[in-house]
Amino acid sequence: MVRKIVIYGEPDLRDISEEVKNITGKVQKIFDDMIDTMYSNSGVGLSAIQIGIPLRMLVINSTGEKKDLICMLNPVILSFSGSVVFREGCLSIPGVFEKLKRPERVVVEGILRSGKKVRMEADGIVARAFQHEIDHMDGKLFVDFVPVYRKIFIFPKLYRIKKKQIK
Repeated sequence: MVRKIVIYGEPDLRDISEEVKNITGKVQKIFDDMIDTMYSNSGVGLSAIQIGIPLRMLVINSTGEKKDLICMLNPVILSFSGSVVFREGCLSIPGVFEKLKRPERVVVEGILRSGKKVRMEADGIVARAFQHEIDHMDGKLFVDFVPVYRKIFIFPKLYRIKKKQIK
């Protein structure tokens, strides 16, 4: 089921997500809903908090191919290396895109949907998606990391998005 995405300005987006203790039928249903929501919005990744569920869950798919889908619980970045500047956006902040410097490669540990504990190395868009979605779980948004001189340019857009949510 496609869920409503929590949009910038809604306080839930800043909540800190809790670890998932058990993989239940409810958790599996949340994964299904996250996948449907991500694909229906042409996203590369989505965290559970973006659909209003404060659990440490993410889905990522940079290609749209079923074999590339990652569904992970309780992800933690163990290490990162390199750096790259890339244009980033967010389903929770529609229409706002900014170049952002992030580590180019990450090593992430977490639990797959199947219950298997894994350690994954990722680079490129997948590494960026891991960082972006884990930031969401910690109540952070990509616009928090935009340099101050660029925030001046995106502030009016953010204000308009936030104003719509308050109505």
